[in-house]
Amino acid sequence: MPTVDPRRRVPRTDVVLADPRLVAAAARLGRTPVKAAVAAAQQRARTGELAPELVPDAAVAALPPTPGGLRPVLNATGVVLHTNLGRAALSGAARAAVAAAAGHTDVELDLVSGRRARRGRTALAALAAAVPDAQDVHVVNNGAAALVLAATALAAGREIVLSRGELVEIGDGFRLPDLLASTGARLREVGTTNRTTRADYADAVGPDTGFILKVHPSNFVVRGFTGAVEVAELTGFGVPVVADIGSGLLAPQPLLPDEPDAASTLRAGADLVIASGDKLLGGPQAGLLLGDRTVIERLRRHPLARALRVDKLTLAALQATVAGPETPTWQALRADPDALRERTERARAALAGVDVMVVASVAVVGGGGAPEAELPSWALSLPEEYAAPLRRAATPVVGRIERGRLLLDLRCVPADADPALVASVRAVAER
Repeated sequence: MPTVDPRRRVPRTDVVLADPRLVAAAARLGRTPVKAAVAAAQQRARTGELAPELVPDAAVAALPPTPGGLRPVLNATGVVLHTNLGRAALSGAARAAVAAAAGHTDVELDLVSGRRARRGRTALAALAAAVPDAQDVHVVNNGAAALVLAATALAAGREIVLSRGELVEIGDGFRLPDLLASTGARLREVGTTNRTTRADYADAVGPDTGFILKVHPSNFVVRGFTGAVEVAELTGFGVPVVADIGSGLLAPQPLLPDEPDAASTLRAGADLVIASGDKLLGGPQAGLLLGDRTVIERLRRHPLARALRVDKLTLAALQATVAGPETPTWQALRADPDALRERTERARAALAGVDVMVVASVAVVGGGGAPEAELPSWALSLPEEYAAPLRRAATPVVGRIERGRLLLDLRCVPADADPALVASVRAVAER
């Protein structure tokens, strides 16, 4: 009898798409990604990698878990603000606010008068209420954007005076001097890498000075024969003082005494404070500008402000973060080590038969903040080869490798996610 080419048995696209599971997936994800998954499964069948009758199952298995493409993961790295994992996890209140703002909103409309209103006025009011020392506030899309807006509006074609010890490099290779120079401002570096004095600033300030910039070197520490000038000592030169505090504390925090905060910096005399929203504040990515009313209005009315403005979802999340309950960031930072040990021991007990131990761990803040702060913690210690399959698990788990072992630190894992973490580890162990 003649042999039938198995490729002829590959089901047609319309037949596969009629599978109820794929019909439901198209309604959830859209038709395009579903068709792509079907086409990929059909190609596997044509090459003999897959039996033709398994094409629908393979297509279903290949579907992305979410419409947006970003997959939720469990952060078991012990890094609270992990840049590669999106830094701050939003609070439940912030997530609810984002969902509520996803449709049509009154973001620029006064519902009482029917007239145009200031964009994001309730979020800005919440931020201003959280930092009463600020005469006015403004929000752009990240900390670097806030600095670019300040440099462009206040010092384009003029000089920015700053210490050589504060010429930092931020994420992904971007360097502060390059960022500032791109605005058309000129940098006037003063002092040395390890020591800068008030006299250095006094010698540099002149008629062409746009402002003095004070940058908190939040991702490194210089020790030894060092010296720096505080904000309060920079206020007597007749030019604005801009302080980039980086990590986003709005008020003093005893847990991180070496981190500057917006309120204290404004009280020290800064005309403008710049901070990030997705670091220690625990909110969405945003650049916060707080300070003198005249300076803020100048920034707000600059044409560049339109290009750097945030969307309604960010405004909603920011307001809920500032005015709402404690964020996951601060829950992780304040987590009790004894309670973490108990959780970790319970997880180990649930993994009977797996090569796992409970070990002491040291967590860190991350996100370019509090580089010397260490948070005592506990972790599950697993074979290093578990790392890759755990990242690819149905519930991805990301840990860190130390001394040839994979550590899963539960400090940043929500307690109600422990069963999912255990299930992912179990699934890897049983392969």
